[in-house]
Amino acid sequence: MKKLSAQILRDVIKPRPVNSFKGTFGKVTLVGGNQHFGGAIIMATTAAVYSGAGLVTTCTDRLNVGPLHANVPEAMFADFHDQQSLKNLISGVTSVVVGPGLGEDEQSQTILQMVFETIQPEQNLIIDGSAITMMAHQHITQPDAHVIYTPHQMEWQRLSGIKIADQEPAKNREVADQLKATVVLKRHHTQIYLTNGSTYELTIGTPAQAVGGMGDTLAGMVGGFTAQFHDNTDKAVLAAVYAHSAVAEEIAKKQYIVLPHQISHALPEFMARVASGQF
Repeated sequence: MKKLSAQILRDVIKPRPVNSFKGTFGKVTLVGGNQHFGGAIIMATTAAVYSGAGLVTTCTDRLNVGPLHANVPEAMFADFHDQQSLKNLISGVTSVVVGPGLGEDEQSQTILQMVFETIQPEQNLIIDGSAITMMAHQHITQPDAHVIYTPHQMEWQRLSGIKIADQEPAKNREVADQLKATVVLKRHHTQIYLTNGSTYELTIGTPAQAVGGMGDTLAGMVGGFTAQFHDNTDKAVLAAVYAHSAVAEEIAKKQYIVLPHQISHALPEFMARVASGQF
């Protein structure tokens, strides 16, 4: 297993081309946030916007539109109950993030199935949170796309069938290979299983990150990075994982805990330092 280092940031985050526009940096659609879990999709959306994706649209319950616009006015909104709008906003984007705050009821299952039926093989699909749980419990088949799972250990247990105590690299790799998907397994030292057979372990991070919403923020960052740095999806995923904890470590020097939205808000300045060679 390879150790993930800060070099991945320097490999991925470069100065932006002078002759560029918002379309240069990819499009992200996020799907999630039912009537009870709006905060999750707002945090994921914030991360996608602040990580630099060119255009970000969030498909969520209409109840969340006010808080979403108040927190992230840069993001566009659509009601995920409108099936045609949902299909249109998934089609043609670089990356789709599904799951943060989506819930697990029948309506949530219908929305997840709609996403899976619409996604195309050339698109990135980041599957997080309750979307992973629904796949496991309802035996929903993985769609044909560049799939990236971002489970915590219990979600991975549900999806893979490997008990938390038995989640060793060899067993995790076997299931990741069967899925033909990238797996970002969130744990004390997060492990990333890429589809090319490489496995990386994150060696940084802080217990100050043990706060609700941290995974939603990471999912949004993976969406933003894979859209913006679309020339190499694997490296974009690795860079998002590393940046997530690197920023948290900096914040934790002055705080007892790190709030997920603080990571997002710190990203533009952090990425500027990386791009200019100051990190």
